[in-house]
Amino acid sequence: MSQERTEIGQIGEFGLIEHLTKNIELKQASSVVGVGDDAAVIDHFGKQTVISTDLLLEGVHFDLMYTPLKHLGYKSVVVNLSDIYAMNAIPTQILMSVGLSNRFSVEAVTEFYEGVYAACEKYGVDLIGGDTTASQKGFMISVTAIGEVAPDKYVKRNTAQKGDLICVSGDLGGAYVGLLFLEREKKIYLESPGVQPDLEGESYVVGRLLKPEARKDIIEFLDDAEISPTSMMDISDGLSSEILHLCKQSQLGCVLYEEKIPIAEAMRNAAFKFEIDPTACALSGGEDYELLFTVSQADYEKLILNEQISVVGYMTEPEQGTHIHTKGGNKHVITAQGWNHYK
Repeated sequence: MSQERTEIGQIGEFGLIEHLTKNIELKQASSVVGVGDDAAVIDHFGKQTVISTDLLLEGVHFDLMYTPLKHLGYKSVVVNLSDIYAMNAIPTQILMSVGLSNRFSVEAVTEFYEGVYAACEKYGVDLIGGDTTASQKGFMISVTAIGEVAPDKYVKRNTAQKGDLICVSGDLGGAYVGLLFLEREKKIYLESPGVQPDLEGESYVVGRLLKPEARKDIIEFLDDAEISPTSMMDISDGLSSEILHLCKQSQLGCVLYEEKIPIAEAMRNAAFKFEIDPTACALSGGEDYELLFTVSQADYEKLILNEQISVVGYMTEPEQGTHIHTKGGNKHVITAQGWNHYK
């Protein structure tokens, strides 16, 4: 059965936008005017507005050889929502712009947007605008996320205090190991196209890469438990580089404990297949989109009620530097070996 292929040129840019946005229903009270006008209108009714944007480029941030378009649509929304949650805010709207080369059919773009709408639905966010444009080559995605927060409840990176506990949500390193598997299978495929990919048993780590989730649940828990994080950010570039950001911006040092870093059993086993250290993956991996935050020690009793949160260390005076205590009892300086686009 041959797949239908409609060229974007057949329906034109306005036809494409109409096709992709015809079923939008606005859910948020703050979305006053959505897609279809010159600009969207939002009213956050006395809340403060939080805005973040991300650019995703084919060949740099994603590889379409192993990234299904629907997953890519979902992920491009989620990674932006994660930044809003990292400010202790609730995302309410997104704008999405895409640059498409003529190798993409209307059907392919529709599949991508299915993922976009699935993420919007799951997180209760309205798509209120964007742009589509022709691109010379490759697929470009730009997403702007907008959120709201009660005045002065937002949480920055530079407000941690000495003695605060360092916490992370979920588990770390899975997305990086998932990437190793997909890159390995891609290499095998390119060398011998007949070979079927062997990802048996690796659905957890592959899923961590292809379909991450933003930690809405953690923000809701902190609110319900009346815990106010003293600083927060999301983990997109690996725990080590993110904790160094927090320390630098808050002008403090830190101590982390290797045995406290949350690692999923599936990730540990997968890392061993590549003969790499699971802790190294957790520290340097990136793309986990978990939350890294600090809380006052007074909140410890409330915090441990949530098994999705691990206390991994504490903030110290800046003179003490940034260290990790290994399981073997050694003490190492934390270095940022996370993902750097410019290396």
